[in-house]
Amino acid sequence: DLTVLIEGESGTGKELVARAIHSQSARSAQPFVTVNCAAVPEPLAESELFGHVKGAFTGAMFTKPGRFQLANRGTLFLDEISDLPPKGQGDLLRVLEEGCFRMVGGTDLVRVDVRVIAATNKNLPQAVAAGKFREDLFYRLQIVPVVLPPLRERPEDIPLLIESFLEHFSAKHKRRRKTLARDAMDLCQQFPWPGNVRQVRNLVERLVITCPGAVIAPADLP
Repeated sequence: DLTVLIEGESGTGKELVARAIHSQSARSAQPFVTVNCAAVPEPLAESELFGHVKGAFTGAMFTKPGRFQLANRGTLFLDEISDLPPKGQGDLLRVLEEGCFRMVGGTDLVRVDVRVIAATNKNLPQAVAAGKFREDLFYRLQIVPVVLPPLRERPEDIPLLIESFLEHFSAKHKRRRKTLARDAMDLCQQFPWPGNVRQVRNLVERLVITCPGAVIAPADLP
């Protein structure tokens, strides 16, 4: 029940790891709430995380809970944590240390019991050195660090992933089960996969749909 920081390139499966940690924890029956920090505009970051009360700002027609309230007793997954604006970083650090906050426009302290899992595809120590990420928040998040290596560093996983995706997408699209020829699989294991597991997944889905035969040959690969 500790704060976890998952590091890895885009497409390596950071959210899947976060969900696995949540599902194996004592919080598994409680909410798993996600926030893509890169998609939250800076003026709305505080309201998104901590909610706002009615009348807090123009357009606040009703009280709206934030992601921390929605994740109470469960897990909050903060994806692309490096893109959280500076004020949001300070607010997050305070909540992690004190377990409470005030909603935007509110005066009452709101207490929550939330386990935070953060993820990033950037080098946070470099961001800290450049003054773009708070050092104290970095160490507070990195209680349990998990590093996901890129797929090019674990080619032995590629056949397992391809077989799993072939089975999944054949069932999803109601197609007969296809297999990969040995030489086609060899090519897949030699390819660097810059998009990592997500790229493999998308390619296999396309091959399930477009290949007419039961065996996927090298000529079928892009």
